[in-house]
Amino acid sequence: MALNLKKWFNIREGLQMLTDVDSASDRYALLQRNIRILMIVLTIVPLSMMALINYHQYQSSLREEIITPETLLANKTRHSFEFFLKERQSLIKSISYFYSYDQLSDQKTLNHILFTLKKEFGGFVDLGLINGADGTQLCYAGPYNLLGKNYADQGWFQEAMLKGTYISDVFMGYRKFPHIAIAVQRLEQSGRSWIVRTTIDTTMFDNLIAAMGLDAESDAFILNKDGILQTDSRLYGKVLEHCPLTIPRGGHATYVEERKDPSGRDIFLTYTHFTYPEYTLVIVKPESTVLKTWYALKSDLFFVFLASSILIVYVVFRLTGIMVNRIREADQNRELAFRELQHHHKLSSIGRLAAGVAHEINNPLAIINEKAGLIKDLIEYTTDFKQKEKFSSLIAAILQSVSRCRTITHRLLGFAKRMEVEIEKLDLNELLEEVLGFLEKEALYRNIDIALELAKDLPRIDSDRGQLQQVFLNILNNAMAAVEDEGKISITTWEKDADTIAVSIRDNGCGMSDETLRHIFEPFFTTKREHGTGLGLSITYGIVKKLGGDIEVMSKEHEGTTFNVFLPKKPNA
Repeated sequence: MALNLKKWFNIREGLQMLTDVDSASDRYALLQRNIRILMIVLTIVPLSMMALINYHQYQSSLREEIITPETLLANKTRHSFEFFLKERQSLIKSISYFYSYDQLSDQKTLNHILFTLKKEFGGFVDLGLINGADGTQLCYAGPYNLLGKNYADQGWFQEAMLKGTYISDVFMGYRKFPHIAIAVQRLEQSGRSWIVRTTIDTTMFDNLIAAMGLDAESDAFILNKDGILQTDSRLYGKVLEHCPLTIPRGGHATYVEERKDPSGRDIFLTYTHFTYPEYTLVIVKPESTVLKTWYALKSDLFFVFLASSILIVYVVFRLTGIMVNRIREADQNRELAFRELQHHHKLSSIGRLAAGVAHEINNPLAIINEKAGLIKDLIEYTTDFKQKEKFSSLIAAILQSVSRCRTITHRLLGFAKRMEVEIEKLDLNELLEEVLGFLEKEALYRNIDIALELAKDLPRIDSDRGQLQQVFLNILNNAMAAVEDEGKISITTWEKDADTIAVSIRDNGCGMSDETLRHIFEPFFTTKREHGTGLGLSITYGIVKKLGGDIEVMSKEHEGTTFNVFLPKKPNA
């Protein structure tokens, strides 16, 4: 029974530990989830509202945006047509008033006028003088044989005599190409009247329509009052064919309608009526062309909304993950800091112990050195000792080993001194060579080339020997870790200025990224994972600053790293 209770308590304790771990994980997960929900709601909801508002506003103003450009284009083109016709009509009227009946009756004068019109204005085909009394053509200049032709029974003649002017619909004529006729009546005070009539080809009509700049799927053309095409249409026939579209008559405004054409296509139809003659300008655009911007906007709006939402969710998840991880890392680092502090105290204790051990070892070493020296003297003064040469070499080896042990213990004692600053005169070159003594075995084993470029006559500085040893040992340890076997480390010293001495330690190792460079002097930051504490360079930076100096690092990945340490010749006051 007691055994069962003990087992039960062990199980309960284990479950409690698991529960603590799970509750900590759940706490961070809950924090992360709440932050994500809050940030997504605060960003996606306003974005959705803005997208909906923009969608409806654009949709409500779409018709106006479609109608306005179409209306402006139709009005501008109608004005161009009317101006062209009125200009030609005014030109013929000016000829009828500037020249007398007798002058216009002269064939040479009429030929000269037609030649001038063709040269200066273009498009004129012929020019004729018609008697207003009987409708007979009295004089004619042009390519046809129309002299003496009688027009008394034709409608245009009656209209010209009644209204004073006439502009015809498009007709083919004798040469089977479309043109229009313009006639102007001249009435003298004596009661005599005559009509000046000209024929103009419709090339300018095509030019005016081409100037509208319509796309390949759109169409524009002129109709007369009977719905007959006065220009060619891309979609609905050739000139003088009947247009299948029904255009309402009346009104002088510009109209835009949505309808289906006889082929079943959805079109936007824009039309405007001329004041005179009774022409109608018609513009036809497929609905897909007109609404292309709307379709594009809807696609773009949806894409922007979707991309923005995805980006927001991604950024929220990334940021919250980073934030919560930073919080978790801060908690872990705080806990790690306590552990590192304990570890630091242990290292300090070990350092003091090492100093004590080194001091204690020096005493036996001194005894061994004295005894070996005594033996050496005795052998030298003994003349009949047969093994004298052999024993002398053995004693020399003993004395050499004792000397080496003394050097090591002296260095250990110097390095293990307290961390309080103790200023003394130092030869920086000598100190660097002393620090290299700690690393010479590893460098020899790994075949690492350590090049010394130490400035001669380098001024001595006032600083702390033990702490500078720790600074350069930390930097050199990092350099040794960074280079591969048979790598190279170079150490350079120089006098930077009158107050500063500089030391450069450069290696050709793996180098560091920009991100690593930004954090190398932060406590507990390390790239050595399980093998580093992240305190070496942080302590190094603190020591250099405490001694009044500065330290800078330059590094490129796969190229190497350079540490420059700048030390004052005299300590700061």
